[in-house]
Amino acid sequence: MLFLFIVSCSNDAEDTEVPEGTLSQTEVQTLLDTDEITSTVDSALAELFGQDGNSSKSVSNECYSAEYTDTGFTATFNNCVLNGTDNINGTMIVTYGAGENSAEFTAVYEDFYIGDMKINGTRTFTINVSESEVIGTVAYSITSNLTVEFADGSTLSESGTKNFSIVFEEGQDTLWNVSGSWTIQKDGNTYAIEGNISRQLNCAYWSSGNLAINKNGLEVTVDFGDGTCDDSATLTYPDGTTEEITL
Repeated sequence: MLFLFIVSCSNDAEDTEVPEGTLSQTEVQTLLDTDEITSTVDSALAELFGQDGNSSKSVSNECYSAEYTDTGFTATFNNCVLNGTDNINGTMIVTYGAGENSAEFTAVYEDFYIGDMKINGTRTFTINVSESEVIGTVAYSITSNLTVEFADGSTLSESGTKNFSIVFEEGQDTLWNVSGSWTIQKDGNTYAIEGNISRQLNCAYWSSGNLAINKNGLEVTVDFGDGTCDDSATLTYPDGTTEEITL
């Protein structure tokens, strides 16, 4: 299921105290890596969608039980390992929907555990049918309203919409693009993010486009470059000061 294919990369970075009025390299990397956390629930969805060929049926095995209807399904996981993930435990409710030029479904999570992460909230997946009909393009969006609680009691929340597209260009590397507007809350900080960034799938780093990040009222622009595959990005502060960071 390509529309559940989320690609992200991360590098370890030391936690440091961030001065007021700045955006640290670690913070930028954490914001970029949020998908790696919030999309962990998608592995469970991918498994369940493989079973929905017939509506109005039940599926049960050692890992989960699911009840399918014409409008969606409810699945309960029994603390099992699925597709190489950490143990999954809890219930999700999925409802199907459709628009004039789109197909969508919404997943609701209530105290849904993956490993020691507890997830609450919703993720709505919308497939842009007209755009995806363009040869060599897969396009979809995810609207999230999720809170993740970690074992140490810290939390991360994400709300907003991200638009994803995968472009298979003949004779060129496959292009991965993310755009949209979303908000992340972590460690007492609120980050409002808007922009459009891209990279080739054979490159480990976002390499073109910009993100406008508002951290607690501080506006910072992150420029990922001209498409060259490298691990650098440039921050620009409101007074015009620039800073190069490593991703």
